[in-house]
Amino acid sequence: MGGSSLKVLIVKVSALGDVVHALPVLDYLRQAVPGVEIDWVVEEGNREILDGHPLLHAVHVVRTKAWRRHPFSAETRREVRGLREAFRAASYDIAFDLQGNFKSGLITWLSGARRRYGFDREGVRESLNLLFTTNQVPLRRQDHHVSCRSLRVVSVPFGKDYTGMAVSSDIFTSPADDAAAEALLATLSDGFALLFHNGTTWTTKLWHEEGWIELGRRTLERFPDATILLSWGNEGERTAAESIARGIGRNVRILPRLSLKGFCAILKKVDLVVGGDTGPIHLAAAVGTPTVSFYRATDGRRNGPGGEQHVLVQSPLSCHSCLRKECDRDAECRRSIAAGQVLAGIERLLSSSFPSSE
Repeated sequence: MGGSSLKVLIVKVSALGDVVHALPVLDYLRQAVPGVEIDWVVEEGNREILDGHPLLHAVHVVRTKAWRRHPFSAETRREVRGLREAFRAASYDIAFDLQGNFKSGLITWLSGARRRYGFDREGVRESLNLLFTTNQVPLRRQDHHVSCRSLRVVSVPFGKDYTGMAVSSDIFTSPADDAAAEALLATLSDGFALLFHNGTTWTTKLWHEEGWIELGRRTLERFPDATILLSWGNEGERTAAESIARGIGRNVRILPRLSLKGFCAILKKVDLVVGGDTGPIHLAAAVGTPTVSFYRATDGRRNGPGGEQHVLVQSPLSCHSCLRKECDRDAECRRSIAAGQVLAGIERLLSSSFPSSE
């Protein structure tokens, strides 16, 4: 890119699903500002999502948890100094804070950009964030979805409304990642390859093992040649996956431990992904794979993938979307998601034809 191109910094450091939700801003900027040079600041654990992305010029990695634990250590001082020097060398024209908390605001301010856009008082997660941005963007009614919130902030300086545009997202995977995924899927039967992910970070976003087992059995009754792949991200999720696999009994396989890129390569090739409000659902949507997802403590209309190739199942309880991480009615809320509802979504999507994301 030429030296006169606009230089933009995206500050969206965590969590995994939130970073994925913000990916459409890259395509928006590509379309709205030809020749724009885009960098991104992200937590170390989420950088794989961004590595190799063709629309990114550079990725800055931060370790804010380690910095908070050891704020005055030589390592922390060296890393923060290195970040400031990288920012200074880049000489950003605009920085966008798409997170809205204290740490993202501080990073945005450190960027040195004269124009720093973020959410207004109604949109920030922590009010201290307002100290660090120069332009606070009010959200509109049509910005309900989390991806749209980011798109609204990024669109303001350019006067081009994202709602009239077709913006997409993608996650780069290497030829080696793609070949490994192809090799794994080649060992399955000729039927549909479905991926179930049982885990998530909030207890109030989980389903129950009985539901997963019933869904797996009924899915295989409906699609006898299908294979169900069970993914996991930690030992607790793997233990649950083993129990679910035993309950389903046939045509089910637990995936091995995978890198984030390796997992994304598999998500690109399976026919459908099923889960709660969790990273793998958002990753699958980002790479163009149909999903069926269920929502209890969160609002599927706000957090879930949008479009015809995604089915959202919301708990019917009046207190759904409570955003509570613990609840006395948790067991009742889990049972409010019926296996039949999820299966109906699977049946609808597998009987439809969508354009390939390849």
